Amino acid sequence: MRFQRKGLSDEQLIDFYKALLKPRLIEEKMLISLRQGRISKWFSGYGQEAISVGATLALEADEYMLPMHRNLGIFTTRNVPLDRLFSQFLGKANGFTKGRDRSFHFGSNEHHLVGMISHLGPQMGIADGIALASKLKKESKVTLVITGDGGASEGDFHEAINVAAVWDLPVIFLVENNQWGLSTPSREQFRFKSFVYKAIGYGIKGNSIDGNNILEVYHEVQKIAAEMREKPGPFLLECRTFRMRGHEEASGTKYYPEGLQDKWARKDPVNNYLGFLLNKEIISPEQNEAIIAEIKKEISNALESSLAEDPISFDLGTELKDRFAEADLEDHLPTDTKKEMRMVDAISDGLREAMRKHPDLVIMGQDIAEYGGVFKVTEGFIREFGGDRVRNTPLCEAAIVGTALGLSVKGMKSVVEMQFADFVTEGFNQIVNNLAKIHWRWGQNADVVIRMPTGAGVGAGPFHSQSNEAWFTHTPGLKVIYPAFPQDAKGLLIRAIEDPNPVLFFEHKALYRSVYGEVSEGYFNLPFGKAMLLREGEEVSIITYGQGVHWALQYLDAHPEVSADLIDLRSLMPLDEETIFESVRKTGRAIILQEDCLFGGIASDISALINENCFEHLDAPVQRVGSLDMPVPFASALEKHFLPQQRFAETLEKLLKF
Repeated sequence: MRFQRKGLSDEQLIDFYKALLKPRLIEEKMLISLRQGRISKWFSGYGQEAISVGATLALEADEYMLPMHRNLGIFTTRNVPLDRLFSQFLGKANGFTKGRDRSFHFGSNEHHLVGMISHLGPQMGIADGIALASKLKKESKVTLVITGDGGASEGDFHEAINVAAVWDLPVIFLVENNQWGLSTPSREQFRFKSFVYKAIGYGIKGNSIDGNNILEVYHEVQKIAAEMREKPGPFLLECRTFRMRGHEEASGTKYYPEGLQDKWARKDPVNNYLGFLLNKEIISPEQNEAIIAEIKKEISNALESSLAEDPISFDLGTELKDRFAEADLEDHLPTDTKKEMRMVDAISDGLREAMRKHPDLVIMGQDIAEYGGVFKVTEGFIREFGGDRVRNTPLCEAAIVGTALGLSVKGMKSVVEMQFADFVTEGFNQIVNNLAKIHWRWGQNADVVIRMPTGAGVGAGPFHSQSNEAWFTHTPGLKVIYPAFPQDAKGLLIRAIEDPNPVLFFEHKALYRSVYGEVSEGYFNLPFGKAMLLREGEEVSIITYGQGVHWALQYLDAHPEVSADLIDLRSLMPLDEETIFESVRKTGRAIILQEDCLFGGIASDISALINENCFEHLDAPVQRVGSLDMPVPFASALEKHFLPQQRFAETLEKLLKF
C-alpha cells in the first residue's frame, strides 16, 4: 500500500493516525462489551475505518455528512463526545435518541451529521435536500452521503443520484464497496465491475479508489469537494474495502470463502498506515504505545461513565410529546373581505400567500412549474417565484420526499405535490419511517407538507382514485388534514406550511372545481384538531370529512325532517374527539361516513372511541359507512356502487328507526 503525503506535515500525519486508531480501539472495546453482555448489538466497521476518517478529515467541519452503521470513524472524527456515543449504544438518556433507537440511527446538527435508518437508501435523498439548501443559500458547501454496495441496489440510490445530476447538486455519493451484503456477495447484487460505470450512466463524474488507504481517501475527497464548491454537481466515489467481521456480530462470517479474510487482513488500513509512519520515522514505537494508552484511557473513562448512568425511565407524557416538534404558531385571523372561489383556487391562493410570506419555502412536484401541475394549482407560480423555488422534479417520489426532509434539516420549508395521492406509495418509506419518526428519535423537525390530490367519483380507476388517508393516520408523528370547503382548504394549508411537523394534506379531486365558497382574502390560518359543526340537531350525529360532508349535506337538504348534528372533521390527526363526544352524548346515535374502504379506515377508530367514551349515552349501535372493500373501479356504473353515498342513506334511515 503506497501512501502519498502530498504536503501534509508530520503533525498532520500523526493526527490522522490518532483519528484512524480511535474507532479501531472503540471497536475492540465494544466487541468485549458485547461478549460481556454490556451492549446488545454491534455493527462492525473493522477494516473500513480509513473511509470514514479520511473523508471526514477532508471536509469542512460545517459540511453535512450522512453516515451508515459502519462509519464510527465519522462520529469520532467529528468529535462527538464519547460518553454520549456510548450512552447511545447502551440506550441511556444521555444518548442522542433518549433510548428510542440504537447505534448510529441518530443525527446531530451540532456536528453536521444525519444518521441512517435501518431501511438502506433513504439517507441519499436527504443529502439531496441538504445540498439543495446549501446551493439555494449560495453557501459553497458540499454534502457527503454514504451507502454500501448492497444498499446501492435500492431504488433510493438511483432516484437520489438522478435528482442530484439533474439539479447539479453538490453531493458526494460515497459507496463503501465492501463486496458483501450480509451473506450475499456482490456478484449476486450487480453485474458491473465498478461503480464508475454507474456514474457514466447518470452523466456525472466518478472514480474508484482504495478505501483502505486513508491518505488516498483524504486527498480524493478533498479534491472532489474543492471542485464541487466552485462548480456544484454530484460525484460518485467508490471506495473499495472489505468487511472483516459479520454484518452484525451475531451473523458471523462462516459464509466467507476460506482465505478471503486473511487476504484482506494484509490490507488492514490501521496496520498499514502505522507501518508507513514507523518506516518514515514520523512516529516511534514508544510514541505509538503512548498514543494507544491515551486513547484507551479516554475510551475506558467514557464507557464507565455511560455504564454508571442510571437506566432510562419511562415517562408517558415525554414519549407522546416528543412525537412532534413544538408548534407555537401565531394565529392569523381570516379577514371579513371575502371572494368567492372554487376549492382549487382557494388551495392555489393559500399556497401563493405562503410563498410570499415564507421566502425559505420551496415547492416541488412533477409538472408543477411551467405547466402549473395537472390540476393547475401552481399555474403562474414560476413567473412570480422563479425556478429555484418552484421545482419540476423527475418521477422519483422517494428522493423528493427525502429532499424535502433535507431542506428541513437546513431550516427551510417545503411543499411536495403528489401528482395523485395514489403515487405516494413510491415515497411511502420516507414518509412513515423518516418524516414521521425523526423528531421523536433525535429531535429533528420535518417541516414538510405533502399535498395529496385524492378520491374517487371522477372515473379515474384504481390507481388515481384511492382514499389512502388511513395509511397515515395510523402512523404516529404525522398530521393528516382533509378539508371539504374552500375557506378551510386555504386556512388549513397555510397552517400546515407554518407547522414544523410533517403534514399530509388531502385535497379531493372531485371537489376542486365543483365546490365554491366565500374565501377570506390575504394571509390567514385555521387551527388543526378542531372540527366544524355544520348542522345542529337532536336525533343523530353524522361524523364525516371530505366528499362525505357533501353527501351528508345533500341528504339533509333532501330530508329536512331529520334533526342531525353534522360534524366535518377537517383534521383527522389530530382528531377533535371532544366535539364528537359532546355531540354523541347529546343525540345518542352516531354514524360515521368515509369514502375510504370500510375495513381499517378511520371510521373504525372513531367508532371505538365513541364506544369507549360514550357507551352509556348510546341509544343504538354506532354505524360505519364506507366504500366497498375492493379497488376503485373505472366504469361509472361500477364506481357509483363502490362508493358509499347510497348505503349511507340506507344505513342512516335504519339507525333513526332503531
